[in-house]
Amino acid sequence: MNFYTQQHKQYCGIDLPARAMYVCILDQSGTKLVHKNLPTTPEAFLRVIAPYREDVVVGVECMFTWYWLADLCSKEGIAFVLGHALSMQAIHGGKAKNDKIDAHKIAVLLRGGMLPQASVYPAELRATRDLLRRRCHLGQKRAELLAHLQHTTSQYHLPEIGKKLADKAKREGVEEHFPDPRVRKTIAVDISLLDHSEQVLGEGELSIPRTAKAP
Repeated sequence: MNFYTQQHKQYCGIDLPARAMYVCILDQSGTKLVHKNLPTTPEAFLRVIAPYREDVVVGVECMFTWYWLADLCSKEGIAFVLGHALSMQAIHGGKAKNDKIDAHKIAVLLRGGMLPQASVYPAELRATRDLLRRRCHLGQKRAELLAHLQHTTSQYHLPEIGKKLADKAKREGVEEHFPDPRVRKTIAVDISLLDHSEQVLGEGELSIPRTAKAP
């Protein structure tokens, strides 16, 4: 695990939910210069960071909302560090946890050279990565649905279906394998979801080679 160890005059930790952000700025001695809640906008961020821009580093936890802030810091020439979420919890976990506390923890880790870094993925490649992640997620859900079909057979102590249900063409009439109409409805839902997920997966896979090409 790589830690951010570069020294600065100020260290800015931000807890970054979707609609508001808590900002904590420490100086080299650990004194709090700023500790406040702000709107999650570029204007609010640039305004609060303005007095310290000569030598400040900004750190946030790698969750779901950091793209815009990373890109803004890059554009404005402000040092930016993305904290590795799981490693941060291991290093500085605690029972007390809220936005105000978390922002201070991030600033403290930055100041102490103990903020574990995650990769700041290039802006031009993020959409392709996110598409691949969704493909992986859908693939996992498809596998769960196929497993559920088999598990339901065992659950009701019925003979094996005897078909390779990963093959869409062999799913026709599978519901009839189950005598109880309520169970047949459950199986019909599984098969409908399987058919739809495979359609979406196929469409996504066709687009991946195009989006994955370097600009």
